[in-house]
Amino acid sequence: MTTAPLLEVHALNAYYGRAKILFDIDLRVHAGEVVALMGRNGAGKSTTMKTIMGMVRHRSGSVVFRKQDVSRLLPHEIARLGLGFVPEERRIFGELTVMENLAVGTQPSRPGVAAWTPEDLFRLFPNLGQMPNRPGAHMSGGEQQMLTVARTLMGNPYLVMLDEPSEGVAPVIVEQMVQMIRQLKQQGLCVLLSEQNIHFANLVSDRAYVLERGQVRFSGAMRELFADKQVRNQYLSL
Repeated sequence: MTTAPLLEVHALNAYYGRAKILFDIDLRVHAGEVVALMGRNGAGKSTTMKTIMGMVRHRSGSVVFRKQDVSRLLPHEIARLGLGFVPEERRIFGELTVMENLAVGTQPSRPGVAAWTPEDLFRLFPNLGQMPNRPGAHMSGGEQQMLTVARTLMGNPYLVMLDEPSEGVAPVIVEQMVQMIRQLKQQGLCVLLSEQNIHFANLVSDRAYVLERGQVRFSGAMRELFADKQVRNQYLSL
């Protein structure tokens, strides 16, 4: 692609204490793309996202978001620039209602992206629309996952990183997540998706990066990865 990437990561390294977890990660996400970050448990997918978001302190390399170097910024500063992150752990406020959780995530509108409202999100996630006053702690895991995504979208991001959205939720919720990601793409939102389920990723993704032991082992079109049985067996099979 000839246009500048919305997100560009170059030579990204990350450490937990003395242990090196990421080794010179390069990746790019362009406008209008859904990009999958694939790999087995422990491959470095979540660490990559957390490092991009500024949540891993001991790191090196560059992270450029919307042509601005954010490598040294704090997580809340990066979020204010329009980079959304949905962690695997969900981290909703259990004592707050659905509406109150959404209010916590609200940020001002941004030029060039849709300004999300609770009504928009209830159309995207009908389940949430049926329980606006329910505390987060009284929701199922799948409903909490939806709420976490919805709360992030209330920040009106240019790009959202989803960490394992299909992990541990019912098949009906997985299908809703597929439809949600497709709708977000139709509205022009970019998505970086961390995922183990190649069938899920293949339904929504344009391109993929495959990680193993903190290194990129494959980079290419999602259809190429899905068709390459050797790469899938080597780096994705359990």
